[in-house]
Amino acid sequence: MRTIKQIHAAIAAPIADLVTYRAIPTHTVQYIDPFLFLNHHGPQHFPARNNGLPFGPHPHRGMETVTFIIDGDIVHQDSSGYESVIEAGGVQWMTAGKGLIHAETSSAQFKENGGQLEILQLWLNLPAKLKMTAPLYKGLQRDEIHHEQLDEGRVTVDLIAGDWNGQAGAFHAHVQLNVFHFDAGGKVSLHAPKEHNVFFYVIRGELLVNHQEVKALHLVEFNNDGETIHVHAEAPSILLYGQAKPFNEPIVAHGPFVMNTEEEIAQAYEDYRRGDFGNWDF
Repeated sequence: MRTIKQIHAAIAAPIADLVTYRAIPTHTVQYIDPFLFLNHHGPQHFPARNNGLPFGPHPHRGMETVTFIIDGDIVHQDSSGYESVIEAGGVQWMTAGKGLIHAETSSAQFKENGGQLEILQLWLNLPAKLKMTAPLYKGLQRDEIHHEQLDEGRVTVDLIAGDWNGQAGAFHAHVQLNVFHFDAGGKVSLHAPKEHNVFFYVIRGELLVNHQEVKALHLVEFNNDGETIHVHAEAPSILLYGQAKPFNEPIVAHGPFVMNTEEEIAQAYEDYRRGDFGNWDF
């Protein structure tokens, strides 16, 4: 079995009135190449006539964002012309590439009526050869994502990206990402090549990972020594699983930009100020 290197507690990092826990980076883990950043917003209940999500227009370059809507909804708008409203169970994948401006807010209906909200956003690095690729966005509702039933229906896996027993994920990517929904007592065994980095983040519930207890709001970092990982739910749980071959490239991150050198970061700011990231017309 692949051994656990460390279990990291997510830290409280509220944004305005939005309950937020940051799982990557913290004082114990900076990143797990190519996984750079993971924020867990909620769970919390928003009253009627609320302000919704606070993420107004802002730029990105050199990375991708993957957003998982557990409860509530999210409105995506960007300077490349993409726009969507993704609801609970859906996922949105945005490749910032050479640069764009986007906003992530709540729908008018959610702001008027309120409701439960829980959203995760994961940042993925792009390799140097793809840093300046054209921006791309894709948002899918839950019924547009393939789901596999495991362990006699006690485990459901959402195939977000990568490959699962020959079944391609919903999004084209160079990483594997899955969300597992466990009923109590559900079990699953996973295979990951030794050269791949793997992380687990427990969104809800409580799991045994290779016989070690992991509770909600904790991230598991693994050593690169084995190829099998056993997971057993102690309670109804949700797990985010990421697996990828590391890029092993320099990482220079500053605010919303992730590049390979300080000079490239400075150029990103210059390009943004010059208007190369597009116009915000919403």
